[in-house]
Amino acid sequence: MIVPLEHLLILATLLFAMGLGCVLVRRNLIMILIGVEIMINAVGLVLIGASAFWQQVDGQIMVLILMAITAAEVAIGLALVVYLHQQKKSIDVGIFDEMRG
Repeated sequence: MIVPLEHLLILATLLFAMGLGCVLVRRNLIMILIGVEIMINAVGLVLIGASAFWQQVDGQIMVLILMAITAAEVAIGLALVVYLHQQKKSIDVGIFDEMRG
């Protein structure tokens, strides 16, 4: 059974909005990273859905590249969170206000 593209786009939009809300509302660095990951997964869902709709492989290849880039982004992001936690003993973004230029 094939899911209509409109339903897929609505789901991806809801996922992206939830991820964006998590990024904008949360004060915890880990939750902000999770919100970014949800937004990236919503984009991947759109690429896969469009690829299936137009019966092209390009979207699926782009998702594989996106997943590889996301894995690197998560590794670097978590390493930064661990470093910042060691420096300030907290992962609340309000503490890092003095780091501005």
